[in-house]
Amino acid sequence: MSLDQVDIKILDLLQSDANLTTAEVAEKVHLSQSPCRRRIHRYQDMGIVSGKVCILDREALGMQIVVFTTIKLSRTSGNALSEFEAAVGDFPEIVECYTMTGTMDYMLKIVAKDIRHYEQFVRTNLVQLPNIGEFHSHVAVNRIKDTTALPLMTQL
Repeated sequence: MSLDQVDIKILDLLQSDANLTTAEVAEKVHLSQSPCRRRIHRYQDMGIVSGKVCILDREALGMQIVVFTTIKLSRTSGNALSEFEAAVGDFPEIVECYTMTGTMDYMLKIVAKDIRHYEQFVRTNLVQLPNIGEFHSHVAVNRIKDTTALPLMTQL
């Protein structure tokens, strides 16, 4: 997939503010509206732009805690991985899940109202997931950087 500098600028604008109109984006990248619109539709067709969302402020909504939980499964053969991954999808508190290299199999990002809510989630849900062998909780103390923006300008 080949992107030029104008593509990168358009994508960077869109990921910074999805409310920009095509006219506003076109003006900022020095294109007319029609070619700009065609490029944006091409990004959608290619799967580069997959949707538009509103980013909610979790703290303003009373979700005060973020916990990174590492998981080591007791068994990874057969359907163990797919069973665990399917089960993770059922919990809205788990907002991200990654397979990992090293000693742990997964890392989860869990958002909760407070530490008691997290503890309840662990006791009633997390430890009930298939093949949990070991898990470690790492409570985030202070948010230094939190972005959804990809480093597009560094890719030129």
